[in-house]
Amino acid sequence: MNPNIALAILIAYFGMLILVSWYTSRGADTNTFFTANRQSPWYLVAFAMIGTSLSGVTFISVPGAVGPKAFSYFQVVLGYIVGYYVIGTVLMPLYYRMNLISIYGYLEKRFGFWSYKAGAGFFLLARTVGSAVRLYVAAGVLQIAIFNSFGVPFEVSVAITILLIWLYTFKGGVKTIIVTDTLQTTFLVTAVILTIFLISRQLGFSFGEMVSTVRNSSYSQIFFWDANDPKNFFKQFISGAFIAIVMTGLDQDLMQKNLTCKNIGEAQKNMFWFTITLTFVNFLFLSLGTLLYVYANTKGIAIPAKTDDLYPMLALNHFGMVVGITFLLGITAATYASSDSALTALTTSFCIDFMNVENRPETERARIKHWVHIGFSVLFYVVIILFNRLNSQDVITAVFDLAGYTYGPLLGLYAFGLFTKRPVRDGWVPFICLASPLLTLYVNNHSAEWFNGYQFGFERLVLNGLFTYLGLWAVSRKTTVAQPVAA
Repeated sequence: MNPNIALAILIAYFGMLILVSWYTSRGADTNTFFTANRQSPWYLVAFAMIGTSLSGVTFISVPGAVGPKAFSYFQVVLGYIVGYYVIGTVLMPLYYRMNLISIYGYLEKRFGFWSYKAGAGFFLLARTVGSAVRLYVAAGVLQIAIFNSFGVPFEVSVAITILLIWLYTFKGGVKTIIVTDTLQTTFLVTAVILTIFLISRQLGFSFGEMVSTVRNSSYSQIFFWDANDPKNFFKQFISGAFIAIVMTGLDQDLMQKNLTCKNIGEAQKNMFWFTITLTFVNFLFLSLGTLLYVYANTKGIAIPAKTDDLYPMLALNHFGMVVGITFLLGITAATYASSDSALTALTTSFCIDFMNVENRPETERARIKHWVHIGFSVLFYVVIILFNRLNSQDVITAVFDLAGYTYGPLLGLYAFGLFTKRPVRDGWVPFICLASPLLTLYVNNHSAEWFNGYQFGFERLVLNGLFTYLGLWAVSRKTTVAQPVAA
């Protein structure tokens, strides 16, 4: 891939996003930034959420990880379906009844001030780290494809990347994000389908031969039943359900888009079609991974030691100009569809949950929102640079490892709030939320020793939530409180 062409693609791409931002943010105020004035069409929200959910991590790491047992990831995807059903039928109706901007407002009404701040704080931590990791993946690819050729250091290219995100999100917020993410999802899905088609053509496969190759490949086994295997079906499936609940239903980023729909009926239609489409797209990514390995083995190309490099290496150096351009558009779209949304959600949560901007005049709200948006952009930069220096794991595993420890307390808080009516001693809740991940880490490190070789996988998230739930029960009282409803 000629770096000059790659740079021209990047400039044109961001030119398009900034043009969309200018159009969608005309006359925008803070209500537009936070809620898109609750006028978003459900079908746009559903499609935009695909790009936000997948990110550059999925685009790079899922195809690259399709070695032995990696197709088992689809067991997690099947669990997502259950999780999304719970979101659409339990959580979203609650958020709409309470007319929330930040979903963590539920915790204040159900438990109290400190529980509210603890829940919002854990979201800020989880989403900042998780989104920075996702952005780190794509920044590395853009560094190889473009910036190294011009002698631009990684630290500078990351700063440019984050500045570009800030430029097209700082005014229109979630209203702009829904439109830009719809376009970016289109590029992302097109990139995967076109790459599959062109690889198959280079290998001389018809459509039927391509399907048969994927189905019969040693890489494509989905279901694993050994109880001590971290890829065991039941562990993966149950973990997938809980991952969907916490990383979508308890995450301000994804829920902020849902809350821009006109009513709960449209929001539920959005969730239904989002679930179907996301399941199909994940299967496409895994199929692409199988074809990447088949291609490399057929052509005698060595598999990189770091599997995250497989798709970029083949796309940029072996598949020709069309796939190279398509790949760059796809990875750029996947990255920015996730990162721009996260930056907006973090700004919204901090402004609503910690700065109480709802009760301030519009000029003051706008000023606070502006500086918070800048602050999280800088924080993204710092976390990415630190991760670049410290990370040595497969990136998608690192993201879910972090999620298991940071989203677990949110799972416990919401489960206790929804399934019981017991009030808690609010001042104890932050300590419980801090202790639960540490206890989970300790159990995880000794699980093989204590449980006859059993090793935790993504189900660490469930264990973390359970510890939080039990801690809340220990500081609760027998008297009951009414579930919060809209004012």
